[in-house]
Amino acid sequence: MPSKPSLSQAFANALCDNKHFSPESIDKATYCLLDFLTCVFSTQQYPWVKQAQQVALQNSATQTEGAALIGTPMKVSPQDAAFANAVAGHSLVRDDMHLGSVSHLGVVVVPAALALASRSPVSGRQFLEALVCGYEAGGKLGAMLMDVNTARKFRPTGMIGAFAAAATCARLQALDSTQTGNALGFAANYITGLNEWAAWGSDDMYFHPGIAARNGMTAALLASAGATAATGSLDGNAGLFAALGKSLPDPLNLPFTTDTEIQRVFFKQVPACNYAQTAAQVARIARQELAGDPDQVTQISIRVPHAAAHYPGCDYPGPFSSILQARMSIHFNIASALINGDFHDSHFRDFANTAVANLAQKVTVEIDENLTAAYPALQGAAITVTGVSGESVSSTLDDVEAATSKEVETRFSEAVSKAIGKDKAKTLLATVLALDANSAVEELLALLDMPP
Repeated sequence: MPSKPSLSQAFANALCDNKHFSPESIDKATYCLLDFLTCVFSTQQYPWVKQAQQVALQNSATQTEGAALIGTPMKVSPQDAAFANAVAGHSLVRDDMHLGSVSHLGVVVVPAALALASRSPVSGRQFLEALVCGYEAGGKLGAMLMDVNTARKFRPTGMIGAFAAAATCARLQALDSTQTGNALGFAANYITGLNEWAAWGSDDMYFHPGIAARNGMTAALLASAGATAATGSLDGNAGLFAALGKSLPDPLNLPFTTDTEIQRVFFKQVPACNYAQTAAQVARIARQELAGDPDQVTQISIRVPHAAAHYPGCDYPGPFSSILQARMSIHFNIASALINGDFHDSHFRDFANTAVANLAQKVTVEIDENLTAAYPALQGAAITVTGVSGESVSSTLDDVEAATSKEVETRFSEAVSKAIGKDKAKTLLATVLALDANSAVEELLALLDMPP
């Protein structure tokens, strides 16, 4: 037996011991919930969302009891709801981003929490605190594990997601530190997601968060039922760090020892890969200074951090055979921003657009040493666009520009109004924003139940 707590038990102790949650963290959790719901209501038309819902329905004995498949009138088991709703939340590729872990934590933490709350009623405050714990666990562990080489092979959200979801679900169930350690120990076993999809433009990526959310919930439910996990699943001789060839950092950055990880999360402006965000933004700025039409451009140079240039699918000039290839490609994002001047999702659905495809071929991605040194604290980009006569315009951003809270609210209202009408969307928005003061989450869950 080890003489000191294993890493997963140390995580569990820190998560269970924390009793103070700053107003800023609770407020951020509220907007993370809003952002997730916006993405879910915006993606019901995509085939992979319908495929995930179909699988969830096939697994469930009833379609009238359980947890809601958000955006539909159907209900399924909590685990299946967590799976399908996570897939829907990830399908816009605009879900919240945590740079230190290179992960989309909201699409595993929030659907797992919503699904579990359908079977274990909790207060609004408890719900939001559980979200903060999930972001904290996933963010801290992901920062320990992720580097450019690991992220090229393993999908960070898939690797970290189950751990984050397990922390959330353990907190929602008020598990003690031993039970929470078991939940995290199980979750460390349940990693999923390779990055081979980027080479094929296939759908694998959409399903990674769904499997992670379901696995994390299952880990917490097993622990609640009394199952015991090897709490050395992270740092043991055959644990996750050893399996990945990683050494433990010294000192360890355990949960709640520094500013909460949820405060480091940002909301995307562009429905595309994180590493294409700043590139698209500097391209839109350059467009304002560009003389003549974008089709007269002869050369585009974009300078980015090393991590952006080397993430699978990002340094890809085409051809584009799927919407996911377009969302991932720095080249496509730049070309689309230069031609269209905005980041509307319709441009990505039109991934075969000839003008965008031709301009994307003129983009060259270069690694900038200064931007690399500043990453991940800052995620900058610099662009130079050259025209036919040789004149050029340049634009630089030291960091990605995040969507503001107001923008998150506006996007929510627009997307949800289209799905359920303006009055219901307004009520749902007010309910989410007041969740911290609500005595129970049932009101929110009831609003997510769609009429047949």
